[in-house]
Amino acid sequence: MASLQRIRNHGALLIAIVGLAMLAFILGDFLNSGSSFFNRSRENVGEIEGQKIHYTEYEAAKEQLTEVYKIESGRTDFDEDTYAQIRNQVWNMYVMDYTLRAQAEKIGMDITADELTELCVGENVHQIIRGRRAFMGEDGQFSREAVKGLISAINNESDDAENANLKQAKDYWLYWEKAVRISYMQEKYTALLQHLLKANSLDAEYAFNGRQNGVVVDYVMKPYFAVADSLVKVSESDIKKLYNKHKEQYKQTPNRAIKYIAFDIVPSEDDFKAAETMMNNLQEEFKTTDDISLVVNTNSDIMYDGRDYSEETVPAQFKEFAFAKGAKAGDCTEILFENNTYSMARIMQAGYSLPDSVELKAIAVEEGQEDQELGWFKASDLPKNIAEPALNGKRGERFTVAQGMGEQTFEILELGKPTPKVKLAILAREVTPSSKTYSVIYNNAKQFIVNNNNAEALEAAAQEAGMTVVPQYNLTATTDKVGQLKGSRAIVRWAFEAKEGAVSDVFECGQQFIVAALTEVNDGEYRSLNAVRAELTYEATNNAKAAYLMKQLKGVESLEAAAEILGQSIQHVERVALGDSRLGNAGMEPAVIGKAIAQGENALSEPIQGNMGVFVVKTGAANNAAETFVAESEKAQLASRFAYLPYQAIQLMEDKAEVVDNRANFQ
Repeated sequence: MASLQRIRNHGALLIAIVGLAMLAFILGDFLNSGSSFFNRSRENVGEIEGQKIHYTEYEAAKEQLTEVYKIESGRTDFDEDTYAQIRNQVWNMYVMDYTLRAQAEKIGMDITADELTELCVGENVHQIIRGRRAFMGEDGQFSREAVKGLISAINNESDDAENANLKQAKDYWLYWEKAVRISYMQEKYTALLQHLLKANSLDAEYAFNGRQNGVVVDYVMKPYFAVADSLVKVSESDIKKLYNKHKEQYKQTPNRAIKYIAFDIVPSEDDFKAAETMMNNLQEEFKTTDDISLVVNTNSDIMYDGRDYSEETVPAQFKEFAFAKGAKAGDCTEILFENNTYSMARIMQAGYSLPDSVELKAIAVEEGQEDQELGWFKASDLPKNIAEPALNGKRGERFTVAQGMGEQTFEILELGKPTPKVKLAILAREVTPSSKTYSVIYNNAKQFIVNNNNAEALEAAAQEAGMTVVPQYNLTATTDKVGQLKGSRAIVRWAFEAKEGAVSDVFECGQQFIVAALTEVNDGEYRSLNAVRAELTYEATNNAKAAYLMKQLKGVESLEAAAEILGQSIQHVERVALGDSRLGNAGMEPAVIGKAIAQGENALSEPIQGNMGVFVVKTGAANNAAETFVAESEKAQLASRFAYLPYQAIQLMEDKAEVVDNRANFQ
């Protein structure tokens, strides 16, 4: 009973303890079960107009476009620039799609399934589909049947291994179908804007009058550059006022500026000696061996596959040797050195001729299929297993080669004219940096960092050593590479993690070791005042010069007096109209033209601040053009001037879209 009483006495404490335990349990369970929620937020590549793009979705889109590139180019290997292009193209398509869709939803615009079908396989197929080589017939023209055939094959897709390539075809089709949808949505949207931007009769009349109604003008102008900077003063306050006035022009994406130096990874003298020694040691064996394939393919940069060289395809340094009069099997060159490469050649067969090209037909594999004429090929265009029987055969002969899991039969339709050939074994070794050389250069770069561990010291030491210091500005978080440095994405990542003034570790970029210094960190929404100080100072100085000149001209009563004060001659323009943008030889001065027209005939202006200097203008008599007003013609001219506005609106819409770009976290 005493124990029970003690429990009662401490009931409140026990309830609190149990409550805390339960809360911890609930929170723990929530955090564990909710971890996928937090992970999902971290796995979003970006967000566009409220639409989140998950990493897996983005990767799938990249893979899809990669397949498109493979089909369009006929290649499977791409360099880093192409992969960067693919990434950016995928992202830009997301931006275009979601921003356009958001605007279209506001006005009830959409593309129906029937519209999309018509655009893809209807009577008026969209130009995006018509332009694909994959959908062209044998005559080189667009084939609607080719499109329908592909769609049918995709719709009947099975799980058979033979139909595995249909996934690639499906990715290809779905990409272009999406591209058509986005493009047509943009076309509908711009067409709507163009309809809204039509000129009316009042617009036409105003534009016509602005071009026709003119006046004779005389003026005096003193350019700003003719006024010494020492005559005016520009304060920090003046510069700040201009900065605030133009601030919206200085919006920026967070960016970095770096400077870097390069240590070229090049062979050392020992590397050249080692390559030369190797060639000398192999020379006798190369000249006498019966197993040339083993010697060459074990040691050479150029494999021996029994290919037939012509005078056009043989390496230039061996042309005279290989096709010399009396050249025969067994002849060898001495060791040659050119372009950092040691090489020697041995004739394996000479004195024969073969065609340089062949026209082939692929014989249908399955019943119901048609043979396909493939066209003309050079030997270098064909795999060896096809080139050899094709170029050694006769017109009308057929031969069969293994292809993938099956076989393909070809027929020789025609052969080119036979030309002299030679079989040549080439032992070539390019001199490349050894691991020892690599280490020495790398250690030199590391030591340079140790001795110069801040941006200022690095630049000073590099200049003293005669090294080129390369600046690189405006690196954003998604910049794919620094300038033309290969594989330099890691430098960009470092720049966004380091502090201003820091010096990087050594980066390997192609055939160079790179050491970078972070010189600027720009994370503000706007470029800083100091970043644009030079252009603001120039503008503020011109403003001060304008005020200086206008003060000198205050109260001037004649153009002649203004010319005397400014020390300039009077210029004459026979006719100036409101529609003009240039004032005689003075250049683009719309504000001066506007004030001259506004003051009417036979009047003298007050001093006017122009783009290039300060003006005083005197108008003479009216000088109107004698053209006849044709409303429809004038409207058409205005329409052509408005034509770019819908496309500019699309670009502005994308620029102003609510976009969160997290791609840098995944690159």
